[in-house]
Amino acid sequence: METKQPFRRRILIAFVTMTILVSGIFSLSIVAIVHLIEEHLVSEELALELDTVIEQDLKNGQAPRLDAKTRFYTSSYPGYRIPERYADLPKGFSEQVEGERAYYLFTQISNGERYLLVQEQSEFEKREQVLFNVVLAGFLLSVLGALALGWFMSERVMRPVSKLANQVRHRDQLLPLAPALAPEYPDDEVGQLAAAFDSTLGRLRQSLERERLFTSDVSHELRTPLMVIASSCELLSQVALEPTQRKQLERIERASAEMQDLVQTFLQLARVKGNESLFAGSASLRQIADEQVDIWSTLMREKGLDFRLDVEAQNDAVYNPTLLRTVMANLLRNALHYTETGFVTLTLLADGFRVDDSGVGIPEQQHEQIFDPFVRGEQARGEGLGLGLSLVKRICAHQGWQISVHSLPVTGSCFQVSLAAPV
Repeated sequence: METKQPFRRRILIAFVTMTILVSGIFSLSIVAIVHLIEEHLVSEELALELDTVIEQDLKNGQAPRLDAKTRFYTSSYPGYRIPERYADLPKGFSEQVEGERAYYLFTQISNGERYLLVQEQSEFEKREQVLFNVVLAGFLLSVLGALALGWFMSERVMRPVSKLANQVRHRDQLLPLAPALAPEYPDDEVGQLAAAFDSTLGRLRQSLERERLFTSDVSHELRTPLMVIASSCELLSQVALEPTQRKQLERIERASAEMQDLVQTFLQLARVKGNESLFAGSASLRQIADEQVDIWSTLMREKGLDFRLDVEAQNDAVYNPTLLRTVMANLLRNALHYTETGFVTLTLLADGFRVDDSGVGIPEQQHEQIFDPFVRGEQARGEGLGLGLSLVKRICAHQGWQISVHSLPVTGSCFQVSLAAPV
């Protein structure tokens, strides 16, 4: 399974792992070589000394001429009987530790007789232990050095990558006049990555600019026919009409007003460039809520729904009326559209509002996707394109607001909008 460790940490781990492998092999090689040389040299020395004792001293009837640290034992002379602890030693060189003392032993078998030299080597073992401690200290210091060097190198390697990431992440990079990234970096892998970002961001800027111009042009062109519809409705409202005709005229007026709000919303969003995401506020949350209640209460009652406005806390901040109206209207329209019986509640909070309904609800797995363009719920109705909640999400993103959705305990949904600080 591919690791998900940060790249900087992976560089550090690679440095330390390589050092542990190389230093470990080197240290173990030193220990092994010292041990092999020790065994070889001591074996030769003890073998030569034992041959001298056997061929010269014992044959001439003399006592073994040995230093104070070396003792001689044999199975053929009573005065030099081999102790039981040495009786089963293998032929050749061996080592034994007795308490704090270390001994080298060399066994030789000749004509059925066993000969043994025992030489105390405590001092040599201490010096050998010092050598091993030095090797161990060198190994640990090399690991610590690799840790420090790896941290330093990872910092140097990742510094341009982190800088590039911050530049790409910055919202000003999407501005049409944003400088290119590649000239700031050498012609290496990071420079190639910066060039790739320049190419991608360039295409993204062009796409955003085309979208902005298209939205602006379409919205601007729609204003003229909408003004004609609105003025025609105003003239028709002064004519005596039958109740059915009056009702249809009111529907036309309401649809025209909604379309005008949408056009105004698109025009404002089309003017957004870079980090100019906030628009001046001139209306309070309560004013927009009262206006929406007046618009939607009749439609809610006609459908037999219990529609009410609850005020849990006072919010005295002012917001852009067009954008806030569009967000609230879309959420109320969705609640009306997907609720056949029960209630729809608009609740004002200290930092925003929420819309609750007893409608069909939204499955848990679709809570994130429902805000994507052209996505409609499993029980979608009518001929909508699934752009309402996408527009709401876009407005919230530009205004710094947060929108979330969750299901109610029995049935229905709750959309909650947290508004940013006042402009």
